[in-house]
Amino acid sequence: MTTLKERRLYQQTILERSRKPRHFGQTDPIDLSQRLVNPYCDDSVEITVSLNQQCDLLEDLKFQGSGCALCLAAADLAVETIKGKTIDEAKQIIEHFERVMLGEAQLHPAYRRLKAIEGAKRYPTKIKCVTLAWQALKAAIDDRSL
Repeated sequence: MTTLKERRLYQQTILERSRKPRHFGQTDPIDLSQRLVNPYCDDSVEITVSLNQQCDLLEDLKFQGSGCALCLAAADLAVETIKGKTIDEAKQIIEHFERVMLGEAQLHPAYRRLKAIEGAKRYPTKIKCVTLAWQALKAAIDDRSL
């Protein structure tokens, strides 16, 4: 159960991340990319990824897009969480976060920065806003041709 103080902190985090995202733009080079649009609200997110030489580590990730504050904050946090992970680690984290948003798992303490957006799972119409970037990242990884 979150306290009023925690909810305010989470709201502040979402507003800050949506107004001044830390990972906005495109990677150079772009080894993987995927753009997804939420047809219900027109949120749009494109994830770009630079891989290491062995093509097994997500060295750099960035996002571009437009949408609600929750969507943009979630994209920024997704990129930050996955950056520097191996492809297998990234898949596991994405799967874990999807399960959290579906109410099937508790958020692992290692990903506590995602707590700010986890609360959206209480609002079914907002789950897609939060998971759009995660789904784009998953699609980019799955579509890679190595």
